[in-house]
Amino acid sequence: MLARGGSAAAGDLLRRRAAARKQGGVNMPVVYIILGALVIFVGLFLIVTFNTLVGLRQRVQNAWAQVDVQLKRRYDLIPNLVETVKGYAEHERSTLEKVTQARNMAMAARNPQDRAQAENMLSGALKSLFAVAEAYPELKANSNFLQLQAELSDTENKIASTRQLYNDSVQTYNTKLEVFPENLVAGPFGFKPVDYFSVAGEAEARQRVQVDF
Repeated sequence: MLARGGSAAAGDLLRRRAAARKQGGVNMPVVYIILGALVIFVGLFLIVTFNTLVGLRQRVQNAWAQVDVQLKRRYDLIPNLVETVKGYAEHERSTLEKVTQARNMAMAARNPQDRAQAENMLSGALKSLFAVAEAYPELKANSNFLQLQAELSDTENKIASTRQLYNDSVQTYNTKLEVFPENLVAGPFGFKPVDYFSVAGEAEARQRVQVDF
């Protein structure tokens, strides 16, 4: 009888301790569930944020490709323009050489910042070239010159349009890299800000090209 009573008392004591732990302690399965949910949430956040940043970076690259297409079209027009002007104003060698040199520097630039600086020089050189053309009535009336002028004007407008699209894409991308919580992912995964493509005096140069002769 004493043995049975002791066993019963011991069993009752164990049950009371288990109940106390259940009421006042930590329920381990719940902790595991919470930790698992947290891991899943963090994983989904990393995946979504990473893919978003990749998409924005690709949008910037695609926008720059469109800018590059128009810039190359501009570069292709300039040699013909220089040759046409040379036929009427060969002694303006200095101005023609500056245009050619500026074109070569722009073509050699490999990033938006360097390209922007080179384009500023090229726009200034073209401005001088068209100022020279003002002094040659026969040149201004030349059909080839007028056609090149119209094509260059159209290209300048397309450059301005694609440049705006590129800069808008850069702004969206760069902003995303700086804001919380995306900045927690951008740095460790190697996402870096991109330079804008800002050409000083582009509107003035474009206006010069569009002068009605």
